[in-house]
Amino acid sequence: MESNLFKVVILFLVLGIVNIQVHSQETYVGFYSSTCPQAESIVKSTVTSHVNSDSSLAPGLLRLHFHDCFVQGCDASVLIAGLGTERTALPNLGLRGYEVIDDAKTKLENVCPGVVSCADILALAARDSVVMSGGLSWQVPTGRRDGRVSQALDVANLPGPSDSVDVQKRKFAEKGLNTQDLVTLVGGHTIGTVACQFFNKRLYNFTTNVSSDPSIDPSFLSQLQTLCPQNNGATNRVAFDTGSQNKFDNSYYANLKNGRGILQSDQVLWNDASTKTLVQRYLGLRGLLGLTFNVEFGTSMVKMSNIEVKTGSNGEIRNICSAFN
Repeated sequence: MESNLFKVVILFLVLGIVNIQVHSQETYVGFYSSTCPQAESIVKSTVTSHVNSDSSLAPGLLRLHFHDCFVQGCDASVLIAGLGTERTALPNLGLRGYEVIDDAKTKLENVCPGVVSCADILALAARDSVVMSGGLSWQVPTGRRDGRVSQALDVANLPGPSDSVDVQKRKFAEKGLNTQDLVTLVGGHTIGTVACQFFNKRLYNFTTNVSSDPSIDPSFLSQLQTLCPQNNGATNRVAFDTGSQNKFDNSYYANLKNGRGILQSDQVLWNDASTKTLVQRYLGLRGLLGLTFNVEFGTSMVKMSNIEVKTGSNGEIRNICSAFN
């Protein structure tokens, strides 16, 4: 009898050790519940304060997380300042929201020094920024550690504004994301703006034989050319989602259907059969089984936020988010 009881105790101890080991190697919801229970509320209140002062920070924080995850994984490598870092690469020059992350980190260090990673702050802030824009919330697994590498050259791995559907699918697949994740996550363009330099070629120099991209609605083309003059409008900014740039909704997909996608990489999602069906499902078209954008976005964000994460003893918990320890 005592022998059996001893075996049961040993089994529970082993299961407990296994559980600890599993948790130490992955992210999970509630990671800071005992070590820093205020972590999520501090990030949320910080994001709320900043976005209430400047609504354009909401898409900035969402984009910051996306650009981070596709380079070195979701490890806050995009936050590192200095020569030759990811922040200095052309696709990242327009990123915004660094000060929000820094503010949240300062507050967290005052309460729970050395506990909450910058990578987790970024993942939580992205979620909170979507909610502030009218989107649905989702549970964010935490437990990421911060990376120790940030190189501008690695940013070449980011999906680009002129990428074809096949190239986009390859880049997403390399990160463990499927075609639905691609169409869903690019839907984050429902909020925010983009500089004209990233799509000017579509307006004036599309190919050697065609001046403008024929997939652009003609009336919209003239609007874009007014907003982005050929010779002096490179840094002008245009809303990704015309008429709804501050609201997290599915109107971005309606714009693709109407030839009003801003980036070439956006518009091709409607022009390619493998992605068009998903766009139609988000719009509830042609009797197809509908998809709820806000719900699916949270699901895909959780998948994306676990790209190549560093956990356990891998990486570090930075003292400040813009510099390695």
